[in-house]
Amino acid sequence: MSVQKLLQKIRTPWIERVSREMARGEGVRAGFEEQLVRFYDLLEQAVMSGDTAWLDPILYDWARSPTETNLDEGGYHVSFVMGRMIAMTIEVARQNLTKAQALDVLEAVIPIYTHSLSVVARYEMETRVAHISSELGTVQEKLQQLDRSKSNFISVAAHELKTPLTLIEGYTSMMADVVAQSGETQIDSLLRGVNTGILRLRRIIDDMIDVSLIDNNLLTLNFQPIWISHLLDLLKNETRKSIAERRQNFIINDFAGSELWIYADSERLYQALYNVLINAIKYTPDKGTITVDGRLLPGFIEITVADTGIGISPENQALIFEKFGQLGRTELHSSGKTKFKGGGPGLGLPITRGIIEAHGGTIWVESEGYDEIKCHGATFHILLPTRTEPTDPRIARLFGNLESQRSNTELNVKENTPTNNTAA
Repeated sequence: MSVQKLLQKIRTPWIERVSREMARGEGVRAGFEEQLVRFYDLLEQAVMSGDTAWLDPILYDWARSPTETNLDEGGYHVSFVMGRMIAMTIEVARQNLTKAQALDVLEAVIPIYTHSLSVVARYEMETRVAHISSELGTVQEKLQQLDRSKSNFISVAAHELKTPLTLIEGYTSMMADVVAQSGETQIDSLLRGVNTGILRLRRIIDDMIDVSLIDNNLLTLNFQPIWISHLLDLLKNETRKSIAERRQNFIINDFAGSELWIYADSERLYQALYNVLINAIKYTPDKGTITVDGRLLPGFIEITVADTGIGISPENQALIFEKFGQLGRTELHSSGKTKFKGGGPGLGLPITRGIIEAHGGTIWVESEGYDEIKCHGATFHILLPTRTEPTDPRIARLFGNLESQRSNTELNVKENTPTNNTAA
């Protein structure tokens, strides 16, 4: 008996067996039987022609048919169904055919089944990858929307808080003038405390506004000629009191590039360096050491701020540059700005990163890890491009004219200066 007639002989029991085991419920079974009839027809065509591609259309349909729920739950596996169909084909052939006939049928269909299983697995994997990619795209879009909402909230909250804060600051100043005239020393001390709170709140609001500007790519820079050494000297004077209170050592080494005249936004760059330095002061124990150093690289100046503090674990070294990226339990932080492990809104380093990147540079941190006993410390690296010309052509022309005038003046002075022979 030919293989085609043997396939016809087991056709009905095969369809009944597969549909009974794989489909639950009469409604589901009826639809599944239609698919099995189509599959078996194509299987016979593949056996007779020797071309396994006859089954590809139905395999493609099956592999692409899972619903979103099936994919989310991970419970729909066409390859599993194909595996069971192979097993049941072997059982039906053994039960309805002689041993020799069963071997003939299996010899003809097993290669086709094997090919079909590989095709289904490939199609199924492509479907799942497409579904996961779509899900990741949806999640990414939601995260971007959430981030935009956070940025909008920060921007609105900062501007809304600034108005009443200005009113409070104004009325407090007027009250201080009245108290000064009346000589009430007790109220004067209370007003100084209120004013200190106002200043701290204003710094937080200004930081919130800066974060909003950075998030929305609205941060503008005013490029001017500066020296890094000059900014570091200003920082040393600004933090002198805090360093003294914490009995820390603050060392600024001379390094190549610190005296180089570059173009940058001096105010913003000072703000960035100040945030890094304040962070070092906060997370370095009393009597610790903070060292500022650097070097000149091709096209860049590298500034390093190294401390002997508690360090940062590797998994948190990127987190500290994210908005509100606080480490540890916030309820255990002290409230002072420069106290050991002092708390804060977690905006200083994100603002620093935004400012440095707006200059065309980058910032990162290195640390062996977090340890409050051994104090491995941390080293912040800041790379700034050695921009030796202003970005605005109008400013470039202005400084070019000034340089030309200075050169002409020096030339005139040399020409009009008598030589020693003439003087003699």
